[in-house]
Amino acid sequence: MKPITPNHAVFFDVDDTLYDHLQPFRAALVETLSTGPDFPYEPAYHRMRYYSDFLSAEAGGTPTHGQELESMRTKRFVRSLGEFGLTLTTEQAATVQTAYLNRQFDIQPFPGAMELIGELQARGIVVGVITNGPPEHQWRKIRALGVDKLIPAELVFISGAVGLTKPDVRLFELIAGKLDKSPEQCCYIGDSWRNDVVGAAGAGWQVIWFNHRGVQPESEPQPLHTPAASYDELARLLIVESL
Repeated sequence: MKPITPNHAVFFDVDDTLYDHLQPFRAALVETLSTGPDFPYEPAYHRMRYYSDFLSAEAGGTPTHGQELESMRTKRFVRSLGEFGLTLTTEQAATVQTAYLNRQFDIQPFPGAMELIGELQARGIVVGVITNGPPEHQWRKIRALGVDKLIPAELVFISGAVGLTKPDVRLFELIAGKLDKSPEQCCYIGDSWRNDVVGAAGAGWQVIWFNHRGVQPESEPQPLHTPAASYDELARLLIVESL
């Protein structure tokens, strides 16, 4: 990975990058389906995220409102949990989805996340956020995390507001253009192989795959990226190795 300097811009994904997205998923299942401690929450979470991306791609990008959005949200739970022995009706899946949404605003950033953002900014590096989803929904998460106190609104790019959805390379190209940065001056950090790594690398950005769950790449050939599994590793890559 090339050194990060004050000429660079560093952008973070939100879900499962700035905070642990598994926590609201687990809490929603316990609340609505009474799943016990032995339920395979993390594998089920991975499948839910897979179907979320898959169904979004089928719809031509992450839906931001209306029946299409609600259908995608319930189908992902029906399909993913069905693989783990939980057969849900559409109504049951909608109940799980409601609990899941409600839990997403009771969240805390990963240890070291806010400190890293502050350190990058102190070094003169532009820091922002790129995330998929409906604008108000994603803004509520950003506010719940306190990210809005560090990152100005003009550096927060939400697919539903921009009109382009990760992994569309045009989203990354648009953002680089707004900042008058070359692709090589932009770095993106995210957990999703398909949305974050493939999307940003396709636009020529430097990419750090925040693979804190130790999953395997979803495609071949693999785009050029740097792996990291913790915020300590991210800090080493972005700050220590950039000195």
